[in-house]
Amino acid sequence: MISQLATLFVDDTTLPWEQISEGVKRKVMTYDANLMMVKVAFDAGGIGSVHSHVHTQMSYVASGTFSITIANETRIVRAGDVFYVPSNVRHGAVCEEAGILVDVFTPMREDFVQ
Repeated sequence: MISQLATLFVDDTTLPWEQISEGVKRKVMTYDANLMMVKVAFDAGGIGSVHSHVHTQMSYVASGTFSITIANETRIVRAGDVFYVPSNVRHGAVCEEAGILVDVFTPMREDFVQ
């Protein structure tokens, strides 16, 4: 995977997509040891499987409609909405209408750049 380490300006068109599952792909936009931004594109019906990680996560819905589950609560989120995932809390996504999430993690996700 190609990644963008601590770059002041990032040209989205120069970064390749990485297919991570059926109907879901991502780009690591930029990061340092403390912070990472990732763009995730979903086709309608794409699933971000339920999982947890030590990283704190905030996600901005750039486009589309998603059913997001955090802990035991599920909500529909749309373009312009934001959701927050505390450290070690189980969460997942189902894409209802094709779209893009912009995820921010602290600290950075080392597993995304190995």
